[in-house]
Amino acid sequence: MSAAADRRAHWRDLVARRLPEAARPGWPVHLDHCFARILLDNACGGPWRDSVAAPAHANMPADGLERAIELGEAVLDGRADLALLNRRSLAWRGKIWRGKIWRGKIATAPVPDHLHDGDLLLRRWRPADTAPFAALNADPVVMEFFARLRTEPESAAEAGSYDRRFVADGFGPWALEWDGRFVGFVGAFRIMRSMPFPGGERIGATIELGWRLARDAWGHGLATRAARLTLADLAGRCGIRTVVAYAASGNRRSQAVMERLGMVRAETFAHPGVPEGPLRSHVLYRLDQAGVSA
Repeated sequence: MSAAADRRAHWRDLVARRLPEAARPGWPVHLDHCFARILLDNACGGPWRDSVAAPAHANMPADGLERAIELGEAVLDGRADLALLNRRSLAWRGKIWRGKIWRGKIATAPVPDHLHDGDLLLRRWRPADTAPFAALNADPVVMEFFARLRTEPESAAEAGSYDRRFVADGFGPWALEWDGRFVGFVGAFRIMRSMPFPGGERIGATIELGWRLARDAWGHGLATRAARLTLADLAGRCGIRTVVAYAASGNRRSQAVMERLGMVRAETFAHPGVPEGPLRSHVLYRLDQAGVSA
């Protein structure tokens, strides 16, 4: 049996036998097709049929199938909350109320249209953002600390997945406008993979602050200003006061932003999503806004 066939067999056994047999009274689902829906939607960042032809076990790209398997294994060993994963899946499918809603242990009010500070605007993503975002992702200077540049289709998929996070979680990476033009993103992510730092092993429990700006928007303090807007929204609207941020160990520019925000350097770790090499070592920063009122 090939490695790919072995992973497909692992997936089918996971959703058809192991998860249904492990189902507990508090779990929101107990049937194999429901487990498959939840895991595939979360692996794809939206309804899986929007991006993968059925049957999923045969047509899912290898990296996506691995993400789905990782989520299922994490549910089995208690590192992922099945109820949270189910709520995210149902939200993307329009099957739960989009007003104030509990997502895990976080209650979020409706997502505002935008956050604003002078010449700086944080807003939801638009189709017109795809081209400048692709240009940003193809700039080797901007992407110096990433393993590779992004193609135009990858950039379009990434932008779509970022906007869908607002639907699933009530917060996400905002598109950033400066003087009326798109220059990147700044916002918050629920980390949907296991990470090798304290607290990061539980999938979906840690909130990350992140940004990526076009080169001509550097040096104006935009990342810091936009991150402060994001932090205020997280604390006031969502009740989230504890976040992390991380960057490649050599990325002093991003680390300086973290320090300006009052974040505290915690440790270094090997990022599991980065291939072996000089970019794999990352520096983790933490922020606890204990004094910020909701």
